[in-house]
Amino acid sequence: MIPLRFVPAALADPLAQPLLTELAAEYAQRYGPTQETVLAWLKSSPDSEFAPPGGGMLIGLLDGRPVTGGAFCRYDADTAELKRIWTDREHRRRGYARALLAELEAEIAARGYRKVYLMTGDRQPEAEELYRTGGYTRLSEPLPALGPVFPIAFLKALP
Repeated sequence: MIPLRFVPAALADPLAQPLLTELAAEYAQRYGPTQETVLAWLKSSPDSEFAPPGGGMLIGLLDGRPVTGGAFCRYDADTAELKRIWTDREHRRRGYARALLAELEAEIAARGYRKVYLMTGDRQPEAEELYRTGGYTRLSEPLPALGPVFPIAFLKALP
């Protein structure tokens, strides 16, 4: 197996665009309304949200091609929040998402954060399983619905 190489990126980076486009298609299929609307929402965050010192974005390259990626931003002084976690359809079930989480968590810890928070939607059982088996604890308090999405929150303390 060719190893993944992780590189820092920005939301507007060309390396991030294939993953954001596919993520938008997946979200639109599961939650609606349209891929274009979801893509505009995914890209609406300012680049500074996912930039050092409080945030970051990593893209996993396989033979130079982006196959997985994700970002984090400051949630509070001790906690980073994961966002835009994605592995393209052709490369799922190969451990790339788990490798991405490990890279993001290492970067988050290096920035001084002690915890990682994230939300996923109720129509993403694969994501729930990834986070649960990755050591994240599902938070019990219900979160308010965001339109058709019922968010599920997770938290992990970093070593």
